[in-house]
Amino acid sequence: MDLIVWAHDLAESLLAVPLPRRWAHSQGVATRAQSLEGILGKDAGLLCAAAMLHDIGYTPSLAATGFHPLDGARYLRNHTAADRRLVRLVANHSCAVLEAEERGLREELEAEFPLPDHAALVDALAYCDMTTTPDGERTTVDARLAEILGRYGQDSIVGRFIRRAEPELCGAVHRVEVRLASVGE
Repeated sequence: MDLIVWAHDLAESLLAVPLPRRWAHSQGVATRAQSLEGILGKDAGLLCAAAMLHDIGYTPSLAATGFHPLDGARYLRNHTAADRRLVRLVANHSCAVLEAEERGLREELEAEFPLPDHAALVDALAYCDMTTTPDGERTTVDARLAEILGRYGQDSIVGRFIRRAEPELCGAVHRVEVRLASVGE
């Protein structure tokens, strides 16, 4: 089965009913990922699959630690035949290591799922996530970061994480936009 179709079907089965808004976000993130094919080449399918699956750890039946990148990656590793690179992208999406640190899970995350070696893929997944609203629409990174802070609060675990991660998330978005502009020239 095609990787993207498999990822879509799995994400839909896990998110569509219990978390329809997360499902809409995941579909929007995957749509953004499709737009990056010109800068990712052979890795475009891997990015689309990771984009579709990046939030499956929010699914109530998978939420063992309450930290969705780790819970989702563990599910993929333990219950599917997902490629190791795909699992590591899901585990490390959007500066997850910084949130893991806030939650006391950094050592676990890094030991089980080291950061992928391909920086362009890591940046691309952060770009797709940070330029897509919770409803799956396009947005700017600044608006997305403000929305996250507004939803969770400045002093929550997620609020502290997002403030720490902001420079790197903005940097990832900028690096992808530069690559996109150079392809468009």
